[in-house]
Amino acid sequence: MSKVMKTMDGNTAAAHVAYAFTDVAAIYPITPSSPMAEYVDEWAAYGQKNIFGQEVKVIEMQSEAGAAGTVHGSLQAGALTTTFTASQGLLLMIPNMYKISGELLPGVFHVSARAVAGHALSIFGDHSDVMAARQTGFAMIASGSVQEAMDLAGVAHLSAIKSRVPFLHFFDGFRTSHEIQKIEVMDYEDLKKLIDFDAVKAFRKNALNPEHPVLRGTAQNPDIFFQAKEVSNKFYMAIPAIVEDYMKEITKITGRTYNLFDYHGAPDATNVIIAMGSATDTMEEAVDYLVDKGEKVGLLKVRLYRPFSIDHFLKALPDSVEKIAVMDRTKEPGSVGEPLYVDVCASYSGDKNAPIIVGGRYGLGSKDTTPDQIIAVFTNLKADVPKNGFTIGINDDVTHLSLPLGEALDTTPKGTVNCKFWGLGGDGTVGANKTLLKLSVTILINMHKHISHMTLKNLVELQYLIYVLVINQLNLLT
Repeated sequence: MSKVMKTMDGNTAAAHVAYAFTDVAAIYPITPSSPMAEYVDEWAAYGQKNIFGQEVKVIEMQSEAGAAGTVHGSLQAGALTTTFTASQGLLLMIPNMYKISGELLPGVFHVSARAVAGHALSIFGDHSDVMAARQTGFAMIASGSVQEAMDLAGVAHLSAIKSRVPFLHFFDGFRTSHEIQKIEVMDYEDLKKLIDFDAVKAFRKNALNPEHPVLRGTAQNPDIFFQAKEVSNKFYMAIPAIVEDYMKEITKITGRTYNLFDYHGAPDATNVIIAMGSATDTMEEAVDYLVDKGEKVGLLKVRLYRPFSIDHFLKALPDSVEKIAVMDRTKEPGSVGEPLYVDVCASYSGDKNAPIIVGGRYGLGSKDTTPDQIIAVFTNLKADVPKNGFTIGINDDVTHLSLPLGEALDTTPKGTVNCKFWGLGGDGTVGANKTLLKLSVTILINMHKHISHMTLKNLVELQYLIYVLVINQLNLLT
């Protein structure tokens, strides 16, 4: 099919794909995930059909705990079920998540990853919520951009159905969930061709039904509980291959390459950063900048975080790697290191030739991460004994864990126009600016056929005029 390009944010991209595979959506709003549920509810109200030719049944509960209970019950009844959440909302779902995974129910949670309130509340993005859920038994897959949120949401749903293991698909709150990009929209017919309908049939046949009752949800004593827990191993061992196959199928449709771990940088890199999420785009810019200057550096992007496939991880890294910096977007106080760092270290367990591995923290509460900070990480790796447990993006004058910055860098491609909007006063600034951007982009797209002959300078001037007109209109409204 011909490509369809649309301007949307990460929430819309994930919701578009989630709707396709969903019979029932159990929802409760929480920033910044609320728009996903709102879109699904709106599309269902207007009669939009999923790939099964049905409207999605949307159920809003009184809390995230209720939404998770609804997901659990709906899956037991044979309905493919989805929910959307973040932060404390995800934490309230954890008890049911253990049951959903333990019972091999193929639900999908889409999470706009957000900081969990600790010393203070933060509605902004980091990975502290999804990292709190990593022991639940959900497979976890990370998207780093709006386009990836579209593509990998499909991988999550398809893999959950085939593997019977529930998936948690996450992307960075606000940084990706509310970032507006022009992306390629996946067609429902293309997605429908990839679904394992035998697995769907088996799932529906396994539903609770009074016509053929079964015993579930038992209590088990020490004589059998351990054994039954280990029986699930084979399902998790199969996930990497299943996800990899679906990533290849998505690549065939879109032309965009996805692997469990994607490497970017010099093929003979000696110093490499490992990370996941939206910051990998910034890290790519820094890597390209350094590679152009002749440095042997690289970036490994983690897509499938759980199960963590050591074989795929080691194969994705160049053999030349001598030092690794693992970047986590969360803080686990009192630990020997943050989650991804510990996983990477464990991957080299017993390897006498393992590279030097250090860990660092970045971006907590949506703290900006810039190319010069990433270059500071590579500079740290050049030291004979690189600092471990470091931070970037802040000046830690208490425990002195932050890395010193070099000169400020601008890695933005030539010809790029940047605009920053400042809001003063009360609520509504974020929404107003987002509406402003949507209006300006929509007007430009609609006028494209009339302005294709215009120069970049003409376009910038036109867009500025549009901004002024819209701002004036907003001022009149207020």
